[in-house]
Amino acid sequence: MNNNTEENVWNEDTYEAWIKRFGTPKEAAEKIRKNPSVKLFPILQYFGDVKGRKVLNLMGSNGVKAVALSLLGAEAAVLDISEGNKRYALELAAEAGVDIKYTVSDILDLPGNELKPEYDIVFAELGIVHYFTDLKPFFEAAYSFLKKGGRFVLRDFHPVSTKLISSRGSTAKVRKHKVDGDYFDTSLEEKEVSFAKYLPEGVVEETRTVYWRRWTLGEVVTAAADSGLTIRMLSEEPNLSSEVFDKGIPKTYTLVANKV
Repeated sequence: MNNNTEENVWNEDTYEAWIKRFGTPKEAAEKIRKNPSVKLFPILQYFGDVKGRKVLNLMGSNGVKAVALSLLGAEAAVLDISEGNKRYALELAAEAGVDIKYTVSDILDLPGNELKPEYDIVFAELGIVHYFTDLKPFFEAAYSFLKKGGRFVLRDFHPVSTKLISSRGSTAKVRKHKVDGDYFDTSLEEKEVSFAKYLPEGVVEETRTVYWRRWTLGEVVTAAADSGLTIRMLSEEPNLSSEVFDKGIPKTYTLVANKV
């Protein structure tokens, strides 16, 4: 992150992308209100009771998680780089009848007085760490936001699935996997911005690209520990949406750490 070109990418058309993905803020809020815990599966189990607790979603995008947390009684906040994401998130919160705090900033460009140890829980989820060319500042920021005794939770895609294995086939019956990657590759990859697939027809072609650095699991855990966090748990997870699809392959992981 910390790149003006990439910041511009995240500010282009994101509001329209979430409309296409989730519906209008009013429509999305109605669905979240019915069962907010569903929007937090499976990461909620690592939070404990969130009622009355201050929770920060780093790079929290469209605010769906923060709104769900607020409906469960948390004081929820989001830090994200996109004004379009903020617009959708605040409208979503208003339609759900809750308040969330939303700060638009690059996590690597926050002034020191913004890095206050005021949160009980800080978390980031799915497609986060590959946007950083250096993990140290990311984990140090997470550490700085936490109160003493607070908890950091990172859930992300498992590098075995993202760095090592390529897969083809849209059903479990025809799904094929091939080990053709380099697990220890450190190069930057040019990728289409993640929300592009949700943009209205004709807009995707105009969307700019971002750059990824795929990290090994060892690099992630080491960077978390180096920041001062105390690792409590590392869970490697299968495909949680299916018991047969991609069976036997780690698809995600969850890292839980405390500030002691």
